[in-house]
Amino acid sequence: MAVSNHGSAGNLPSDWSGQPADARPLAIEARGLVKSFDGTRAVDGVDISVPEGAIYGILGPNGAGKTTTLRMLLGIIDPDEGVRRVFGHDRPHDIGRLIGYLPEERGLYPSMKCIEAIAFMGALRGLPLKEGRERAVELLERHGLGHAATRQIRQLSKGMAQTVQLLGTLVHRPRLVVLDEPFSGLDAINQGKLEVMIRALAEDGVTVIFSTHVIHHAERLCEGVAIIAGGKVPYAGSVEAARDRIPAQVRLETRAREGAWLSALPPEARRNGDFFQFPLPESGIEPLLKRLIEGEAGILSLSIERAGLHDAFVAIAGEAAARQLEADAQGARA
Repeated sequence: MAVSNHGSAGNLPSDWSGQPADARPLAIEARGLVKSFDGTRAVDGVDISVPEGAIYGILGPNGAGKTTTLRMLLGIIDPDEGVRRVFGHDRPHDIGRLIGYLPEERGLYPSMKCIEAIAFMGALRGLPLKEGRERAVELLERHGLGHAATRQIRQLSKGMAQTVQLLGTLVHRPRLVVLDEPFSGLDAINQGKLEVMIRALAEDGVTVIFSTHVIHHAERLCEGVAIIAGGKVPYAGSVEAARDRIPAQVRLETRAREGAWLSALPPEARRNGDFFQFPLPESGIEPLLKRLIEGEAGILSLSIERAGLHDAFVAIAGEAAARQLEADAQGARA
């Protein structure tokens, strides 16, 4: 997967594994996507390449352009500029049977029974109703909702209703699943269940792309992420590479408080209570350890802490976008 703000459909960049983009077939490819509403650019020149079988996150605050990007990729709306391909097709609607889509705006007919709701959603993707009902029973049983199969949607809890809608998104067995803010409104237990479902889909070779404003979901689930802010993508790549943009931090505690060994510490070292903290030297930790031991610093503890995706987001998208992201996450929890 690779994303930049200036791409070329004929010259694919490397994906987030560092291999050529053609090392795996692409589920999604987009170049130069632009979309404006009322004269304001909601998406401004986004390029995306997502290999098949990936779990891929679009991470950004509300209003950043996540939903607009997903809708263009799916063909729900057309870009003003740029091209997109899904499994090599320029018209995603022509291969709708291969795609499952859970929109941010949830909606099921309240009077429908669970089985019928799932079968109906499958029918919209070309699955015969009879087969849809059979698969609905199987899915509900598998996900612990067999007891609710004949209940009306209005009789379900919010979490159960959202699970039913998700199962309706999967009933026709798509190769690509697109989820817009799927964790929104779910309690911690149901969020955990959804994470398990997403991992299981990827294990079966299904490509999953989801948008979120909650960093820890992207960090736990995704191999690749695109960070989007203000309709632009300042970074796309692996979660690991994003974290590696910030040097790992060394946390050192010593028995000695003073001594010649202090000169071994890099200039950026700062004392924080009983500890020193500083970026991991480019030469690695071994030369530093040698000098500390020779200087009789008396090492009590030493740890190397990698930056989290939150720190990477701050460095890449800026403090303002990070504050908005946190405010969105807090609002969702309230």
